[in-house]
Amino acid sequence: MINLTIGEKVWQAVVYLILIFLSLLCLLPFLYVVAVSVTPESEVLRRGIVIIPESFTFIAYKEVFISHGIGQAYKITLFRTIVGTALNVFFTVIAAYPLSKKYLPGRSPFLLFIVFTMMFSGGLIPTYLLIRSLGLLDSPWVLIIPNLISAFNLVIIKGFFEQLPGEIEESARVDGASELQSLWRIILPLSLPVLATISLFYAVGHWNSYFDAIVYINDSNLMPLQVVLRNILLNVATQSADSIANTGAVSTFAVQMAAVVVTTVPILMVYPFMQKHFTKGVLLGSVKG
Repeated sequence: MINLTIGEKVWQAVVYLILIFLSLLCLLPFLYVVAVSVTPESEVLRRGIVIIPESFTFIAYKEVFISHGIGQAYKITLFRTIVGTALNVFFTVIAAYPLSKKYLPGRSPFLLFIVFTMMFSGGLIPTYLLIRSLGLLDSPWVLIIPNLISAFNLVIIKGFFEQLPGEIEESARVDGASELQSLWRIILPLSLPVLATISLFYAVGHWNSYFDAIVYINDSNLMPLQVVLRNILLNVATQSADSIANTGAVSTFAVQMAAVVVTTVPILMVYPFMQKHFTKGVLLGSVKG
């Protein structure tokens, strides 16, 4: 055990206090959102800022689930997040593995082309025309296929693969393993940290994305969760005023806060399970380009 001087102990205590203070600053807004969503309107008007409610009501959540199509939006978002993330990781690995081999013919032009797409794109209108010509409009697949591979994530995985000892694959090749067998049985088990990191990147991107759905989808039954949340935040005051006024228990603001909680909590629950792999994967995958 390291013996610290009095000055070092004081400095350590000050650092911990600062970190605790900053953590509370980040946590209090979320606690406020949760508290308002379960607090009766009269109490919100009386107290102003509510962190710990004196009484509870879940009418705002009932209003969100019954009146705003959250259930169907959850299905679309879960489909997009689960299926999309699985396909994203699969195709990103399939593309990054050969590009990590320096003996691949044409490797440099391929990498240049990929990096070029990180800085320049065709633009919204050409992309829309392409997607329309492919027949993907008003389809849940339009939320997945156009962004199947992220160039940034591909570069991270490629850098991770390049750091693995080449002798491992050479020994597997001597034993008769093919490239795909080496990838599946050797490389991927060693790459769990970076795969967890990339999976989290893709999953959070799918869960939070809404702009592509607004552009490419007109069917309200195919709208993901974030679009429904956006509509609630914009229109709840006019759409739900009568129904909420009849109950006399919650305000339209509480309905907005309930919608935020409903759409935020599920993805937040993923982070504690991924944090260890997330940190390790980012550090290992970003050492090389």
